[in-house]
Amino acid sequence: MLAFSGCGHKAEPVKLLRFEQFLFAHQGNAADFQTPLLNYNSNDPAFMAALDDFVNDPMVQRIYTVTDSLYHDLSWLEQELGDAMARARELCPEMNVQNFYTLVTADLGNYPNRVFGNLTDMAISIDNYTLGHVEEMQRFGLPNYITRLCRREYIASDVMADAARSLIALPDGDLTFLDYAIAEGKTLYFLDQVLPSTPDTVKLRYSKSQLDWMQENAENVWGWLIQNKVLFSSDMTQLNNMVDDAPKTNAFGEGSAPRTNAWLGWQIVRQYMKKTGVSVSELFADTDSRKILETSGWRP
Repeated sequence: MLAFSGCGHKAEPVKLLRFEQFLFAHQGNAADFQTPLLNYNSNDPAFMAALDDFVNDPMVQRIYTVTDSLYHDLSWLEQELGDAMARARELCPEMNVQNFYTLVTADLGNYPNRVFGNLTDMAISIDNYTLGHVEEMQRFGLPNYITRLCRREYIASDVMADAARSLIALPDGDLTFLDYAIAEGKTLYFLDQVLPSTPDTVKLRYSKSQLDWMQENAENVWGWLIQNKVLFSSDMTQLNNMVDDAPKTNAFGEGSAPRTNAWLGWQIVRQYMKKTGVSVSELFADTDSRKILETSGWRP
């Protein structure tokens, strides 16, 4: 058991099951990977033939070689996730992730699905996290603002954020800017608790200059949202560039931070939790974004 740093508890034992090492280096046990999450079915001849083609593809083999050179030993990540999951289970007992897998998908343009899973199993497309380290891997067409996020320091934060999102309830119907903001604020508040040593820039996926810009311009951003009636809007033509990863927010020009909803929601949820003292489970279950905003009393 890993020591749970900073208190008398012990970290959950996390063992990463390495599907890529099983496929390419014949290490591991086939029984470990019989999960619908990985779609591995050794009893299906057609599937196994397709898998054999994948494993023997020269480009895929090169991606595996580069990935394994960076991430052959992931004991550091097992420790990070073990500490984080111990904190998470204390905050939110319904968090029940049992298995963590790594794999090579060779789908390096599929950044949004670099981590995927369900309430019990999670998988990390570990080759996606080579793009920010190895120049050779940057030929797959992702823009620089995404490539810089594909580094080892983002893995634990991405995994724990995905685990949180699987438990965060969303309102019925079309989501408003405020709904997106509060949902991301809940995720970031959760990361504050379970990854206390992780820099804010990593949790937010901001550069230092983007974080500085957001802190300095929060009042203007908030005023713009109110003036343009965006806060309660569900019009995605208004929202896309404000809630997705991007090099900037178009409405605010060069040098601005992307995903302004995340930073604003984070401040609102932090203030809400200070005022109410509700549990993380209660926070995750509450879908009334307007109530959370009003109760928080937060304004920049």
